[in-house]
Amino acid sequence: MSETATAPTAPLRARAEIDLAALRANVRTLRALAPGAALMAVVKSDAYGHGAVRCAREAVAAGASWLGTATPEEALALRADAELPADVRIMCWLWTPGGPWREAVEAGLDVSVSGMWALREAVEAARAAGRPALVQLKADTGLGRNGCQPEDWPELVAEALRAQTAGLVRITGLWSHFACADEPGHPSIAAQLTLFRELLAHAEEQGVRPEVRHIANSPATLTLPESHFDLVRTGIALYGISPSPELGTAADFGLRPVMTLAASLALVKHVPGGHGVSYGHHYVTPGRTTLGLVPVGYADGVPRHASGTGPVLIGGKWRTVAGRVAMDQFVVDLGGDEPEVGSEAVLFGPGDRGEPTAEDWAQAAGTIAYEIVTRIGTRVPRVYVNGEANGQEPGDGN
Repeated sequence: MSETATAPTAPLRARAEIDLAALRANVRTLRALAPGAALMAVVKSDAYGHGAVRCAREAVAAGASWLGTATPEEALALRADAELPADVRIMCWLWTPGGPWREAVEAGLDVSVSGMWALREAVEAARAAGRPALVQLKADTGLGRNGCQPEDWPELVAEALRAQTAGLVRITGLWSHFACADEPGHPSIAAQLTLFRELLAHAEEQGVRPEVRHIANSPATLTLPESHFDLVRTGIALYGISPSPELGTAADFGLRPVMTLAASLALVKHVPGGHGVSYGHHYVTPGRTTLGLVPVGYADGVPRHASGTGPVLIGGKWRTVAGRVAMDQFVVDLGGDEPEVGSEAVLFGPGDRGEPTAEDWAQAAGTIAYEIVTRIGTRVPRVYVNGEANGQEPGDGN
């Protein structure tokens, strides 16, 4: 990942500006929504494309006491590189057989266990490391992905307790994940909460004393206070994006988008009417006009599915991708306007200047805003502004 501490003095081909003050403010807002629970900042997939190490530091500075990743490799990299306080807990949950269990145990990571095979590998890693594994037992309460099935839960709990008695594991958490928390009123929400409480009760009756019990993701953190328990896991909301338009906009929840994606126009030229644009000539100019070349494409994470629909702000006006998005570039019809080469083209941002948002791109591409920010590739430098060290807030410059 190419990183720049503050905005560069020379224009870049493209940049993803990451507003760290917005990130910190989002953490504070989310903590206020769940005042009785600790907050986990989920920084998987390079913090949803925002930069895991830098975002982890800022989230912790703003009050997150846990960090979450999908893979153990992500968690190990954070523990090694992020210069985090020793008491910050890091949890990872997507394991496969033969994974780096021993390294995770030695690094003090909280590892998720969804089945007997995983518990066995955690126990063996603990023996090899000479210290107990920090284990969180995950129940499938209805999502149908990872997690222990309810009928197998008693066996997993019993075996984990035996390993704990032997000093090989410490059961630090009990958890699950919602399927439809982003769909208000969906009947699965209440059903999952009821089942989760039943599985918690069984484990606790058997003697499990977890440090944290958790099921709330971003949408549940925002709208389901009864699901907060001891810990909330906030992912997309941390980055100022609503997990679902049906729940409300980011602004409705007091959140601010963190990423702004922009590029410098690489070419502006006059073309006649009837001129085909980009592969397949799916766009043909209706008359004499000017075309602008935006030097980012699907190799940078701009979705090809937004061909002909993706919005861009250039010269204070919304433009639309003309024709197909190519690997490294796309074209916009400027309608006769003649911005200078090097002028800024803003693909998405908070919307303050009238620019499109990630949600606008999601609508254009037929996807969700999670995917829009996460897919921005490593050719696009992350430019960090408003870092905690300079004490600035959004709008104060670099």
